[in-house]
Amino acid sequence: MQVAQVEGLAARQPLLMLWEDIHWSDPTTLESLDLLIDRAATLRVLMILTFRPEFTPRWVGRPHVTLLSLNRLPPRHRAEMIAHVTGGKTLPKKIADQIIDRTDGVPLFIEELTKSVVESGRMTDAGDHLAIPTTLQASLLARLDRLAPVREVAQIGAALGRQFSHELISAVSRMPPQELDDALARLVRAELIFRRGTPPDAEYTFKHALVQDAAYSTLLRGRRQQLHASIVPVLEEQFPGTGETQPELLAHHCTRAGLIEKGVAYRHRAGRHSMARSAMIEAVAQLAQGLELLADLPAGDERDHLELDVQVALGAAIAATKGFAALEVGRAYERARELCRQRADHPELPAVLSGLCVHHLHRSGVHVSYDVAEELLRLAEQRRDPAAALLAIGAWPSARCIGATSSLRSRISSWRSRSMIGLTTDLPCSCRCLISGSPR
Repeated sequence: MQVAQVEGLAARQPLLMLWEDIHWSDPTTLESLDLLIDRAATLRVLMILTFRPEFTPRWVGRPHVTLLSLNRLPPRHRAEMIAHVTGGKTLPKKIADQIIDRTDGVPLFIEELTKSVVESGRMTDAGDHLAIPTTLQASLLARLDRLAPVREVAQIGAALGRQFSHELISAVSRMPPQELDDALARLVRAELIFRRGTPPDAEYTFKHALVQDAAYSTLLRGRRQQLHASIVPVLEEQFPGTGETQPELLAHHCTRAGLIEKGVAYRHRAGRHSMARSAMIEAVAQLAQGLELLADLPAGDERDHLELDVQVALGAAIAATKGFAALEVGRAYERARELCRQRADHPELPAVLSGLCVHHLHRSGVHVSYDVAEELLRLAEQRRDPAAALLAIGAWPSARCIGATSSLRSRISSWRSRSMIGLTTDLPCSCRCLISGSPR
């Protein structure tokens, strides 16, 4: 949400905004929150944000921000919560005491462990050897085991993600519609997933990320890979917009399916997609994951082509976050130049040389930068490529470097006099000034 939108809404009436689990937020969301919280001091806005203790918010300590720490539930409140979950029915004291003791005051654990006991049918039989799960994970797994007829649907949903649509799980599962609807309804009644809307237009969400993790953990490795491999073509063919709007989702499924080449390609696309939205930190993360995947591919032209795409995008993304002088920028462009030189006519080489030139210029490597600019201009002349010539000019912006500027000016003028290109009429103003030698 944009700050201007919040200002407009708050101008009409007092505004309440709720943000849950911000410890999982991406950098761009956190940056937006920074702006909103700064502005909230002068607006009719109450913002409530929840996060885990390990998350350190940047805005704590500001005059208009109050931090409330929620402690674990005391035994009395644990007992009250157990009674609420059982619908007022009384559990045997031995069982209730074990739940109170083992859950350590964690509300989700209390709820899930109580439901596990209720679903087991042991409400009135304490028994000396009653097996009560000792961890939240074990409790969730026990509940899933008792839902064996519909567990496969929970597993498919877990592979799809924390949220999934009825249309998507229907396409992936290929189950008869009535059977799928009944299974989903049972999971909703068990409160393992929540439903919004009515099938076939419904959207489902796992009650908690731990519930999704528990369902996913019951999948054998081969079945996991098979599921993700079946999800990829469904998203590509039946939900074609996903590749454009959520390429990182397809990258995730390709990686889990062992489709490494596709995974790298989608990580590259996800990085470019983030760059287009100026989410450069996310772009670097996506592209870095793409490079990690490349380690699993055998050497060859296809691997080199994929790596080149990733390295070029990574150099630009890191330059946007850390500046062109960052060593990582130089490493990305140097590796990209090495890959380009394996094919003399590679179309990416001009852009790579341009980025490398600017990198050295920002690190005060003037002579190295000039050498790269000269290489770029020679490449433009060999290819008769005016776009590459413009890159050479743009990569050498200092009008005080008279020797370099004169060389570029005379050689571009030579191109024009031979009617190779009518260049200067189409140049940006800054480039025309550089060629003419006059200040802007």
